[in-house]
Amino acid sequence: MGQHHDHSHPPGDSQRRLGWAIGLTGAFMVAEVVGGILSGSLALLADAGHMLTDTAALALAWFATRLSRRPADRRRTFGYHRAQILAAFVNGLALIAIVIWIAIEAIRRLVTPVTVAGTPMLVIAGVGLAVNLVVFAILHFGDRDNLNMRGAALHVLGDLLGSVAAIVAALVILATGWMPIDPLLSLLVAVLILRSAWRLTRESGHILLEGAPEALDVTRIERELPERLAAVRDVHHVHAWSLTPGRHLLSLHAAIEEDADREETLVAIKAVLLERFDVEHATIQLEAVERCADEVKDRQE
Repeated sequence: MGQHHDHSHPPGDSQRRLGWAIGLTGAFMVAEVVGGILSGSLALLADAGHMLTDTAALALAWFATRLSRRPADRRRTFGYHRAQILAAFVNGLALIAIVIWIAIEAIRRLVTPVTVAGTPMLVIAGVGLAVNLVVFAILHFGDRDNLNMRGAALHVLGDLLGSVAAIVAALVILATGWMPIDPLLSLLVAVLILRSAWRLTRESGHILLEGAPEALDVTRIERELPERLAAVRDVHHVHAWSLTPGRHLLSLHAAIEEDADREETLVAIKAVLLERFDVEHATIQLEAVERCADEVKDRQE
């Protein structure tokens, strides 16, 4: 059966959640940047730098969410929904860039150790952890089918992990004075962020490239429509893509029997696509069994 998604979140919910996240993240960002500079901690500076980019990333996500609510027009007949996917793709690339910066700086500090002040690092990282937990909860319990919201939440999750790493590093430094723990934990956080960032970039890029949705099996569509509908002899030239995650679009050619009622067959095909594959928008070209307009055109060319 098709996978029906939960669209219970009211219009504007994502925009409000992102607004709260921007306010909290921006308010704490200044304190964390100052604290990172005063303590000399790379883990804290990495977290602060990540939080700085998060404020911009959250603002981009907020703008994209607002833009996506604009109605369709003559130039953009599907509306502005793809703005959210574009923002998610940009955020994924930004996360990868942050990981590269953290890795380079961590390696540099492993080669040339830097003294870190453990106490201010511990205090600021602890407050940062509390703020990041609140912001992550705000975003995580929003619309989980929204790739833009997932991208924003991944940025905050990276901050959360950075705060945990900074706390652990501060405790180790206060207890043992072993400074390499700071860049080593920064590298660990970078690896964790990279995995999620790559997945976000890959998924959003796949949608932007009009890739077929993973949940939509084109081969199964070609097989099931003739099996379920006696009037349909063959299905071909099937193209599937997503406007946003969970909102799939489809076009296909269906060869039908000569005596079949075209209107009834069209309605029946759309009903099967909705019931079995959760496709609400499909463009269907009905053809005689012997002739396909595109194949005739190809032979002429």
